[in-house]
Order: sequence, then structure tokens, then C-alpha cells
Amino acid sequence: MIDAFAGGGNERRTLPRGWWKAIFVLCAMLSVLHIYFALVADLSELMRNAIHFGGFAFLCALTYPAFQATRFSGGVTWRYIDLAFGAAVAAAAIYLAFAEDAIYARGVRLSPLDWLAGIVVILGAIELTRRATGFVIPVLIVLALSYIAFWGQYVPGVFRFAGLSLETVMFRSIYGDDAIFGTIARISSTYVFLFIIFGAFLLRSGAGDFVIDMSRAVAGKMVGGPGLVAVMASGLTGTISGSAVANTASTGVITIPMMKRAGFPPKFAAAVEASASTGGQLMPPIMGAGAFVMAAYTQIPYETIVAAATLPAILYFASVAMFVRIEAKKQNLMPFTEEGVTIGEAIRNGGASFIIPIGLLIGLLVSGFTPTYAAAIGIAAVVASSWLTRNPMGPKAVFEALALGARNMVMTGVLLCSVGLVVNVIATAGVGNVFSLMIADWSDGNVLIAITLIALASFVLGMGLPVTAAYIVLATLSAPALAGMIGDGQLAQLAAAGSLPAEAAAVVMLAAPEAVNALTGPMPLGEAQALISSFAPEIRSTLRDMSLDTEATTFALLSAHMIIFWLSQDSNVTPPVCLAAFTAAAIAKSSPMATGLASWKVAKGIYIIPLLFAYTPLLSGNWGAALGIFFLGLIAVYGLAAALEGWMEARLPLLLRLLSGVGGIACLWPGMLWLNGLGAIAIITIFFTTFRAGKHPPAEAVVQA
Repeated sequence: MIDAFAGGGNERRTLPRGWWKAIFVLCAMLSVLHIYFALVADLSELMRNAIHFGGFAFLCALTYPAFQATRFSGGVTWRYIDLAFGAAVAAAAIYLAFAEDAIYARGVRLSPLDWLAGIVVILGAIELTRRATGFVIPVLIVLALSYIAFWGQYVPGVFRFAGLSLETVMFRSIYGDDAIFGTIARISSTYVFLFIIFGAFLLRSGAGDFVIDMSRAVAGKMVGGPGLVAVMASGLTGTISGSAVANTASTGVITIPMMKRAGFPPKFAAAVEASASTGGQLMPPIMGAGAFVMAAYTQIPYETIVAAATLPAILYFASVAMFVRIEAKKQNLMPFTEEGVTIGEAIRNGGASFIIPIGLLIGLLVSGFTPTYAAAIGIAAVVASSWLTRNPMGPKAVFEALALGARNMVMTGVLLCSVGLVVNVIATAGVGNVFSLMIADWSDGNVLIAITLIALASFVLGMGLPVTAAYIVLATLSAPALAGMIGDGQLAQLAAAGSLPAEAAAVVMLAAPEAVNALTGPMPLGEAQALISSFAPEIRSTLRDMSLDTEATTFALLSAHMIIFWLSQDSNVTPPVCLAAFTAAAIAKSSPMATGLASWKVAKGIYIIPLLFAYTPLLSGNWGAALGIFFLGLIAVYGLAAALEGWMEARLPLLLRLLSGVGGIACLWPGMLWLNGLGAIAIITIFFTTFRAGKHPPAEAVVQA
């Protein structure tokens, strides 16, 4: 167990086995401490967050040594320097939590010891983040802090910032609401860590084996069965894992060879696994760390976010499955004949340790319990239900799961706390509001252009930031603008129906009296959109506040954050930096860049489905409307996938290929039901036409694997 615990493929982890045993124990103790905080302890948020950061800073210093293994760094000296460095950062963090009252008693003045501790914590955050994730976030931290302290006053235009004293910068960086021990650290120390521990318990209980067995039993004998197994297994494993790369590595070693044996090309097999594993971060009820960050940012209940995310997640996995079926038909692959366990055998062997805890978790969340409490109870449920399977968890297994949970959290814990330094500067200097106004200005009120700009920003950030950090930065900078534009679309619908409140006319009278008459009656939607876009930003904001009810405002905010959250996942499958695709390529022994390009194509749902968030009520909570959009989305994505591949149930001639693509776009076109219907009819007709042709394909149409 120690050897597996110390693994992970990072060549810098060259510690002796004895050190890893000590780290193993420390990890288990840190997990127990956080469970105690969640269920029993009455501890201040600042103290809990400081202990959280300090504990993971210490572990990060040990598990991510400062230097790679060379003849200069492999000796005992550097190991003890890392040990002392981690201990200093942890001690400084805990000291600062105790020092808060004394600082306020002095009139918010820092003593020399406060200064020393603050410098150690900030430099520690920078250095440890560099070790764990590279240079991008450390550079952002240095630029952000120096901006509000020094060079912001020399920036011309809207980004000019007068500057703060070094003491103010230090105080706000430590004790601010969005600082290193602030909101994001609270999310990390509660929701995120508890669910990562929950996932570690599921893995240790054998739930991962159940996921694979169940997926093979359900989908293994279908056309393209091994690929469908990868899709199902990755979706279910996403409930366990918080990382697309970890998901790819854990399920890919089984599914990728299975797909290759069935006849799928290696790069396609790897692309399917990477794309499906990326979707694991979109799959409720856990959705990775981003769902908890989203709940904190928007103040929308976590259970509301999870409920709204369910249909889009299923639609994404369906889109990957469609590529699998199309490729199987294209390669003329027969259903897989490899024997496996039946559904009943899979459930009897290990189903209880997955089904019972997940079901209980969902029940607790729906009943209104906090995610932290639900996760803690879920952990106990995993242990109890494991005794109904062939892999009961005794004290040793529980201890191993506790240690594994903290081990999996090291990078995320340090990263989320450190990102708070950047977010704090964005909030302090008002950079987020300015950036949002710039997006609104550049897009000229066009939501599609705004989403394109955010997607480009996500692509650039994703080349250097982990997914969670990219989402945090993008949401802080661009969510207000995008939510406002989606709200403006709702205003336009009210204006088109003549349903704006009477107070709206008074507001418009002051700013644009010539437009008042246009608001008095119904008008075409296009005219209403143009009218709303013509108002100044502050007028539109006022109109939104007085015209949109709480439900509509929540929908706009949730849609904006969900769009950004989905787009932030693209770094896993989009070249040139696509870690999940590269991980899958290593397993499949395919070209990394070719696999990345194939993954980018197979994962097209990441770009298509966010458009539904912006232009349709898919996330509105209206299940009737959402289901209608969901089924239209299924047809649309299938048509677009067929157009990209040139194949459906049989080869598509050029004309049918173009018609399939146009039909897919027509299905997605907002606000035109007749056009949606025509698009769906076109795609369904093409399907049945090729289905008949596919029963007796000509010999020259069969493409060999």
C-alpha cells in the first residue's frame, strides 16, 4: 500500500520508504481532523482554514520536493530543508489565525512577528503552488499583489489603481473575505476535501471495480460496446474521482485495451476515454471541486446546481456515445463477445458499496442537509455497506482510505487557498467589474460572441492552470457580464410580450425618452433585443433589477457560471495542453497530439451544450421545458456528429452530410420551434435511410480497422 500511496508518476517524489510511512500517517490524521471539524468541532472559519492550508502546505513540501532527483538534490540535506520549509509555512499559518484579535486590538497594525508570518505564508503559497502546478499561478500571484501595491498606479485607463500600503496589502491578503484563508479556502476545507475523502473510501471499497463490471454488463454486448463501457464507467467514476486525469488513468487501463481488441483505432479509443473522463467532472452529484466553488460564488444552493446539471451531463455522455456508435458502424465492428459478469453478479459482488452510499448522499442533499454533513455520513455508509460485498473494510482499509483522501487533496488544497490571493486582488481593485464591462463592450451585447471570448480565455488559461483554478479566475472576471447579457435576453422577451412593469417606462424616460413609446406594447423579439441593447449598461442593470423575479435572476446567474464551468473543462481535451488525452495516449500507445485532436472532436459537447444554457431554459428548473430541450439536443448532437464523421448508420453522401449538419444546427436554434422540428425530422429521416442501407453495406463501404 505504501508503494501505491507514494506513486503518481512524478519523478520528483524520491523520498525513502520510511518518510512515506510517516506521510501516510500524517495524511490519515489530517483526514480525521477535517471529519471532526465537519461533525463535531465548534471552530472559527479562519482557524479551520488556516489549519487546512498549513496541513496541506506541510504535506506538499514533502511530497513535491523543491528540486528534481539529481546528484545535488537526492541527499538527506534537501529533504530536511523541505521538511523545515513545510513546517515553517504551517506554523506561520496557524500563528496568523491566533493573531487576528491582537491585530485588531492594535488598530489593524501588524507587529514584526505578524509581518514575518505573513511573508512566510505568502512566499510558501507561491513556492508550493509552483512545485505542484507550475509557474502560471505563482506568476499571477506576484503580478496581482504587486499591482495593488506598486505598479497599478502607473497603468493608464480603466485599470489604473491608486495603490495600497504594504501593510494593507498584507492584512487583506491574509484576513480578507476572498483571501488565502477566505471563501475559497472554506470551500476547500469543507465540501471539496470531504468529498475527496468520500471518493477515496469508494475506491478502497472496490466501487471502482463494480463500476467497470456494471458498465460491461449493461453495454458490453451492444454495437461499439467497449466504447460505451468506457463512457458509462467514466461517468460513474466521475462520481468518485475529482480529476479527469485520474479518471482516465484508473478506468483507461481497462477500457482502452478492451476497445482496441474490439477493433477501434488506438487514437480513437484513447480519445473516447479522455472525453468521457472529462465529462466525469460534469456528472452530479459531486461534479469535482467546481460545483462547490459555484455554490459559494452564486449563493445558489448546491442541490439546485446539481439538479440543474443532471440533464446536461447525460446529454454530454450521450454525445460521446454517439461518436462511439458512429465509429463502430464506420469500422463495421460487430458487438463484443468477450464474457464478463452479469448485472446481477456485478451488484452482488460490489454494488452495495457504491449504490447505498451514493443513494444516501443524494437523499441527504435533497432533504436539505449540508454537503459537508452528507459527505461525512456518506463516508460512514461506505464502510458499513462494504460489509455487504466481497471487500469488507476493516480498520486497516479505513486507515488506508483516510490517507489516500488526503494524499489526493494535496495539490488541490494548496492550489485553492493560493488562488485566493489572486481573487482577493480582483475583488479589491475591481478588476472583475472592469473586465466584465469590457466583455460586454467587445461583444456588443451578443451572447454568442461573449461565450466565444470566454472560450478563448479558457483555452489560454487552460494551458497553464488546472481546471478548478481556470474556472475560479474566469468566473471572477466574466460571470457578471455574461449573467447580465443572459438577463438582458429575458428583458427582451418581456418587452416583446409587452410585459415590462410600469416602473420600467419611468426609468427609460429619464435616459432615453424617445424609446418610451416602444415599451408600451408588444413588438417582434428582434426589435425588443435591439431596443434593450441600445440602453446604457446602468439602465439595463436597473431594468433587470426591477423586471426580473428571483427565479429569472437565479437562472441567468446559474447559466453564466455553468457555461464558464463547462468551458473550463476543455483544457483536458484541447491541444496543445490536454493532459487527459495525453494520459489516454500513453495507455493506448498512440500519438499524443493525434489523440488530443481526436479528443477535441469527440468532446464537442463541451462547446455545444453551453449554448443551450445561454439560449434555452435547460437550467431553469422547468422540467417539462428542460426535457423537451434535452431530446432535441440528443437529435442535434447526433446530426452534428454524423456530419463531422461523414457516417451515420452507413456512409453519408455529401448532400446528406451537409443536411445532417444543417439539421443539427436547426435543432439548436433558439426560439423557433418550427425550425427545431424541421431539423429533427431531417436527422431522423437520414437515420432511418442509413439504417436500412447499413443492414446490407456494399463491400467497398466497409472501412477496416
